Amino acid sequence: MATAKKLPSGSWRCRVYDYTDENGKKHYKSFTSDNPKPAGKREAEAAAAAYAVSKKTAAPRSLTFQTALEAYIEKRSVVLSPSSIREYKRAMKNYDDLKNIRIDEITQEDIQKHINAFNNGHSPKSVRDNHALISAVLRETRPDFALNTVLPQKVRPQLYVPTDDDIKKVMEAAKGTEMEIPILLAAFGPMRRGEICALDRSDVAGTRVHVHRNMVLDENRKYIIKSPKSYAGDRFIDFPSFITDKIPKGNGRVTELNPNMITQRFNHVLMHAGVPHFRFHDCRHYCASIMHAIGVPDAYIMERGGWGNDGTLKNVYRHAMADQREKMSDKTNGHFDAMYHSL
Repeated sequence: MATAKKLPSGSWRCRVYDYTDENGKKHYKSFTSDNPKPAGKREAEAAAAAYAVSKKTAAPRSLTFQTALEAYIEKRSVVLSPSSIREYKRAMKNYDDLKNIRIDEITQEDIQKHINAFNNGHSPKSVRDNHALISAVLRETRPDFALNTVLPQKVRPQLYVPTDDDIKKVMEAAKGTEMEIPILLAAFGPMRRGEICALDRSDVAGTRVHVHRNMVLDENRKYIIKSPKSYAGDRFIDFPSFITDKIPKGNGRVTELNPNMITQRFNHVLMHAGVPHFRFHDCRHYCASIMHAIGVPDAYIMERGGWGNDGTLKNVYRHAMADQREKMSDKTNGHFDAMYHSL
């Protein structure tokens, strides 16, 4: 979000991106408030934010796709998370074949050729995400242009859900190290990497943990701590006391690690534990699968894990832990066997 600055006159001025001209020069629109108090600062920022969200680029169809894409991202920088903006900007390099075509001259054939080329070396999900951004830009600048692009079929994700035995070995390998608490919070929370890294000791009250911050990379690839991306991410989790008892008292973050450090160190823990490779994030899937297996309702699993919908849970359940799947299969076959022999 654009921040207002105080002028020598005492007024507040807030500048917001307006458009990029044909020479690549960016132009900004200014919003001012004559009120020298903090309220004036808020007034200028509010006016700039409202303009950024609601403005329509002048003569959008005469813009190149590159310029329209930049404007689309810039407008959403007011409301989207830093990590989302970073991913958008990183994706911009994937549209070199479209960037110089005027919006009003882009054809369905241009887009299909782009997608066909991008499909080489990219997963179906990446291709669909690439097309979704094209569609979003055109929906804003050419709302009457209905896309009919042929996209690759979705591929069911191949998730690995750790078993009880996997988690036991991992916990044993991490015992007494800086990875012990992060692993416990992920496997029994379930908490995400960024949530664990942003967790402060003041967020822990007894066995209850308030999850309401997330550590993410901003557009400059610097780690920052911010509010969760979704409403569901702000939640309270009641942990077993054997976990919260391990969290040091006092002030400061629970761990000094950042998300990337957790990933790197977790790989070393796996090698030391001698278990099949899986992601740190899969510890969350373990927790969800265990809760599902013991009969915890989905609504509570979603609340505890910070999921806004049940799409992820359904994917996890389809890849239920091998040991639990075998138990359920034995239980099912046992019932059928008893029914058959009772004839």
